[in-house]
Amino acid sequence: MNVDALVFDVFGTCVDWRGSIVREARRWSRDLGRTIDGEGLADAWRAAYGPSMEEVKSGRRPFTYLDTLHRETLDRIAGRFGLGGLEEKTLAHINRVWHRLDPWPDTVPGLRRLRAKFLLAPLSNGGVALLTRMAKRAAMPWDLILSGELFEGYKPEPKVYLGAARLLDLPPERVMMVAAHNGDLEAAAALGLKTAFVLRPTEYGPAQTTDLAPSRTWDCSVDSMEALADALGC
Repeated sequence: MNVDALVFDVFGTCVDWRGSIVREARRWSRDLGRTIDGEGLADAWRAAYGPSMEEVKSGRRPFTYLDTLHRETLDRIAGRFGLGGLEEKTLAHINRVWHRLDPWPDTVPGLRRLRAKFLLAPLSNGGVALLTRMAKRAAMPWDLILSGELFEGYKPEPKVYLGAARLLDLPPERVMMVAAHNGDLEAAAALGLKTAFVLRPTEYGPAQTTDLAPSRTWDCSVDSMEALADALGC
């Protein structure tokens, strides 16, 4: 496909954000001696993700780092899920759970295989510090970190995809966007990037209803990063 670089959505595609938050919430419950609804927290926190970024994308708010948006949401919802009245140090640690998300089991093995042939980078709405710490903790073998923060924007804004291609010194058609979200791929394809859909049917839990199949014929459609490596000859 004449592709030189793969860029990856991270939340949901490379890492299990919901399961990671639920698992950490169990530890917080034990350590804090209180009952914390981890599933409810994860779902409510993620539900605010798009609307909080929309305030920035619409121009109603200057560019704001995702950690700040996550913290504002946490402050609004903490009391509903057993996290009310905590000291600042504890809330800051909880907010950084987004830096500590666990990869899906196939992510790191698949990335290692893909890296033998392609340049690899995240292309996420997470900030550079978040993505760097996540990668270090999970041993994700990125060649560099790309983030909407570098372009003061959030996907699916065109400047994020085109900015990534520019920093890689590649035309868009030599870059492949890899994501578990059809909307992400729609935006990338409209700008000329190649596309790969990776099925993550439990990203939103066992009752997931979205992104359970490709919405159209992408350049690749697979069910794991290892399968993507197979499809791309790695």
